[in-house]
This record gives sequence, C-alpha cells and structure tokens, in this order.
Amino acid sequence: MEFLVKIAEGLKPSTKKLKYSLLKSLFNFVKNTAVPDLPNPCESAVLSKTFRVSKLPPWTILERDAVDEFIFKTESPRNRLMLELMARGGMRIGEVLKLKPQDVQDRKLHLPNPKSGRTSEVVFIPQKVADRLRDYIAAENILDDKRIFPLGYTRAREIVKSAGRKIGIDVKPHDLRRHAATYASRSGVPIEIVSKIILRHSNLSTTQRYLGKTSDTEAMYWIENIYR
Repeated sequence: MEFLVKIAEGLKPSTKKLKYSLLKSLFNFVKNTAVPDLPNPCESAVLSKTFRVSKLPPWTILERDAVDEFIFKTESPRNRLMLELMARGGMRIGEVLKLKPQDVQDRKLHLPNPKSGRTSEVVFIPQKVADRLRDYIAAENILDDKRIFPLGYTRAREIVKSAGRKIGIDVKPHDLRRHAATYASRSGVPIEIVSKIILRHSNLSTTQRYLGKTSDTEAMYWIENIYR
C-alpha cells in the first residue's frame, strides 16, 4: 500500500509499526462488522515484514560495585563529577554538558528546554555530589551563565569509556543513566519515583525498558524480604 508507506516515511520504526497496526485493525473491524468479503491489504507478507520492529539487544546493566570502582579511580574532579551526575542523578550526557552554575540549587538541578519538550525539568542529586559540584564551580571560578563542563560529545563519551577501561569493562554514557534507574529500582524505590523523578519519563512503559532483567536469585531475595 503506497499510502501507508508514504504516511510512515521518515518516522521511527515503532511509530511506523503503530500506524500499520491501527490501519490493519480498522480493516479487520470493517470486515468483521459490515463487509465480510473485504480483503485486508495489511495482511500482505510484504507489508508485515516492512513494518516489523526489530528486537533491541538487551541493555548492559552495570553493577553498583563496578560503577563505584571506576568512579573512585577517576582522579580528575571534573570527570568524576560528570560520571556521578549520570550514574547518581540519572542525567543524560547532553544534560550534563549543558549544565550551568545558574541551574544549580544545592541538590536540585534545573534543566531548561529538556528533551521531553517541557518548559523545564528538575534533577535531584545526592548531597555529597551536590557539595562536590558546588566546590568545583567555586574552585574553577565558573560564571553563572557559562557551562560547567565545556566539552563536546565526543570528548565526554571518551571520558566515560576511559573510566570503564580502568576496570576492564566497556561503558557508554547511557549505561550510567540506566544504572541509576536499575539500582534505585532494585533498592526498593517505587517504579513511579524511578520513572517520574530519576528518569523523568512521561510514561512507565518507557521506564520498564530501561530496567534490567531480574535474576532468579534476586527474585527469591525480594520474596523472602516481603514475607520475612
């Protein structure tokens, strides 16, 4: 169907799949309620393959000990802060790079023009990280309207990967954001808090894709704690 291909052009695979599914459901509804002999063009094998969404590989879930170790081994105060803001505050690498002193209010970091499209968002960070961030801004004499970490994405990603190499693991910036969410969830934080406060997602289904799979050992541990 040229119509379906045209209206889905340039969209994300998941959005294309949604449009395909809705149109397929519409044809089935008409067929089942009014026109039994109506063929459903969406049942074409070619279209079904075209709008199939490939399964994503499982996320890399970092254990707390590994994250603590490579953060501790990072000697540069600047680099350590960047790692902590992602791993402890769940921040995206782009949000860290855009951060300015005027956005910092102790443990609350205000993000203007966030990715979500909202007017602003707030990130909450641990007090120890907030103290180190305040001291770093003061020590570097960074002006309120200047970026705290004036780096490009390529250099920032290399800082993260270099930190991981210190302990022999491959780490990408978004792995640290996922770690913040997964660690909070496995520590008993309600998923609503993980979703709305740590990750700042608009719906829970997005958050659930971030969280790692639960092993049998971990499942038994939590069941025992519930009924202890």
